Amino acid sequence: MKFKAKHMFFILSTSFLIYSFSIYIKPLSIKEDAKFNKEKASEGRLVWQAYNCQSCHQLYSLGGYLGPDLTNIISNPSKGEKIVRALVKSGTKQMPAFSLTDNEMNSLIEFLKSTDASGKSDLRGFSIDKFGMIEKNETR
Repeated sequence: MKFKAKHMFFILSTSFLIYSFSIYIKPLSIKEDAKFNKEKASEGRLVWQAYNCQSCHQLYSLGGYLGPDLTNIISNPSKGEKIVRALVKSGTKQMPAFSLTDNEMNSLIEFLKSTDASGKSDLRGFSIDKFGMIEKNETR
């Protein structure tokens, strides 16, 4: 029996949809920390994904190259939360202005705080699991 191209297309399309869906339902894996609200950070991750921030920006050196890596933007003394809020609202030459609600903006900031608190953006501290998800290596 010959394997037809339409069967291959169906299998690949289904696999892509399952993988894409799994990315959005996977819970945010962050440590408990008093510096940020875990639930709000989880909502912020969804804001990050909904506005497709990863197509231009990076987290942990992974993502687009048009904008800067935002892993440690909150703790950067010359940038921080106020600059992030201003740039998201007003935009720049390369970045459009986004009309985020106050709740979306606060959630996005919490997500960036949680990302910042997780450490520096060094790829050697991360690995890809069997499903293609990028996970932080746990040091014990």
